[in-house]
Amino acid sequence: MNLLPTEPPACTREAGSLCYQVFQVTKNEWLSASAGWLLTKPLRILMIVAVAFLLRYLVRRLINRVTRMPGGGSSKLPALLRPLRERAPEVLGSAVMERRRQRAATIGSVLKSMATFLIYGLAFILVLGELGIDLAPIIASAGIVGVALGFGAQNLVKDFLSGMFMMIEDQYGVGDVVDVGEASGTVEAVGLRITTLRDINGTVWYVRNGEVLRVGNSSQGFAVAVVDVPLSYSADVEKATELMAEKAKTLLESESLSPNVLEPPEMLGVETVTPEGIKLRLTVKVRPGKQWSVQRALRAHLLAALDEAGFEPPLGRFMSSGPASQ
Repeated sequence: MNLLPTEPPACTREAGSLCYQVFQVTKNEWLSASAGWLLTKPLRILMIVAVAFLLRYLVRRLINRVTRMPGGGSSKLPALLRPLRERAPEVLGSAVMERRRQRAATIGSVLKSMATFLIYGLAFILVLGELGIDLAPIIASAGIVGVALGFGAQNLVKDFLSGMFMMIEDQYGVGDVVDVGEASGTVEAVGLRITTLRDINGTVWYVRNGEVLRVGNSSQGFAVAVVDVPLSYSADVEKATELMAEKAKTLLESESLSPNVLEPPEMLGVETVTPEGIKLRLTVKVRPGKQWSVQRALRAHLLAALDEAGFEPPLGRFMSSGPASQ
């Protein structure tokens, strides 16, 4: 049986079209009809991928530029942090610079991850469209799945958003001593979902950012060392006050403590009066995180100085040995 000749595709009669040009060269109906798929589609897909890579590269370079610390020991903020509130005073020097660098690097890392996800996600959708895949059912299904995940992962989203705002607002950073309610200690890591603390006993606490309702930061800006010294009622308060102020000033000028002191000590005087005795209070403005070591040194030094000067501690008359019984 003789086969009837097939009719060439209609596109082979459209002068100027790619199909017409390929048919004129190859006289192959299938190749000319598929020219758009074999040549145009791959080129468009390749262009989409190339533009996505280029755009991602440019965005990452821009983020690196606005999060990079100025060189040459400059104290200027990175461009990304300039509109944000700065909590650390310039007097802290290198500690402030390192904190700014860590803060900018963390925010920059998050921005780069988000930019990569958005750019590549959009490129993937455009490539599917070029392949002729109907995106409407996919987008509808993705929307339904997204809503379902949104209801199921509310805590995860809450933790993520809280972590972002904690970093942007500089509520705390690595090395800070903080109290977040149920746990307190030194911050070892700050993530978008959890914050890792280590308390004074060495226990590591993992705190979800979304569960942090308030933060007490003992290491931000500056700290105050507070020293309360007990005395008996019979003590000369004025003389004890002068002695404590003098001894504290001498101690804080020593090489071991002077780098941690920001301002001279302030003698506040009588703080409390109890049935056991009275307490004198002295305060010193120090570098963040150094208040406890300064307090311990001052307390030991002042108690020894008062003892040498003959000041009696509270309840001293009950603790001292009386005359032997006859």
